[in-house]
Amino acid sequence: MRIPILKLKDYLLVSVQIELDDQTALQFQEDLLNKIHKEGSMGVVIDLTSVEMIDSFIAKVLGDVVDMSNLMGTKVVLTGIQPAVAITLVDMGIELGGVQTALDLEQGMEKLQQVLEG
Repeated sequence: MRIPILKLKDYLLVSVQIELDDQTALQFQEDLLNKIHKEGSMGVVIDLTSVEMIDSFIAKVLGDVVDMSNLMGTKVVLTGIQPAVAITLVDMGIELGGVQTALDLEQGMEKLQQVLEG
């Protein structure tokens, strides 16, 4: 199953509406990086509101997606992180240094605009 990646102006919007398994997470990573490259996107909002739990592999892939996006010059904002997901990320030592977060999608879009406008 693929996670849809929507283009909105110079941004990409991703809303993860399914529980992530290893294959889906890896496919998402590849799809997002290809879309960033193809579209020349300046920013990405990844909404995790529907994701209630993640394992160590998914946590690593998520951290890698953020790092790889940053290497490509694209700012990332994560939104809707559930408490269990936050706990897992911290427990696994996944550092999302410099990554902006927001409670919901609307705040995430606003935060991304603020980051990109300086």
